[in-house]
Amino acid sequence: MNKRKILNQIRERRQNRVRKKIRQLSHRIRLSLFRSNRHIYAQLIDDKNQKTLAAASSLEIKNQKLPKIKIAEKVGQLIAQKAKEIGVQKVVLDRKYYKYHGRVKALAEAAKKNGLII
Repeated sequence: MNKRKILNQIRERRQNRVRKKIRQLSHRIRLSLFRSNRHIYAQLIDDKNQKTLAAASSLEIKNQKLPKIKIAEKVGQLIAQKAKEIGVQKVVLDRKYYKYHGRVKALAEAAKKNGLII
């Protein structure tokens, strides 16, 4: 079996596990993450009304010379500020198939420090 196929199967199982937990907390707003090699994006999504309430990304950060983890922390602060502006406190983290470490963890921890309850 191809190594890439095995990795994709592992990712798929992890994503199913994460999504199962998210469905149990469907009454909360979802904090969805996307991570590429260069940037990181976060969205607050209301699944009941199928609307994106707020979004933040590393493209909004002025100083792009920082390390990626520091940029992810700033994105976490941004999304927490935007959540406060629209009156959202409790969210559920949708990390998709990404492991909870590195940039994903930095973003989530920064959002927690700035007032979001995950």
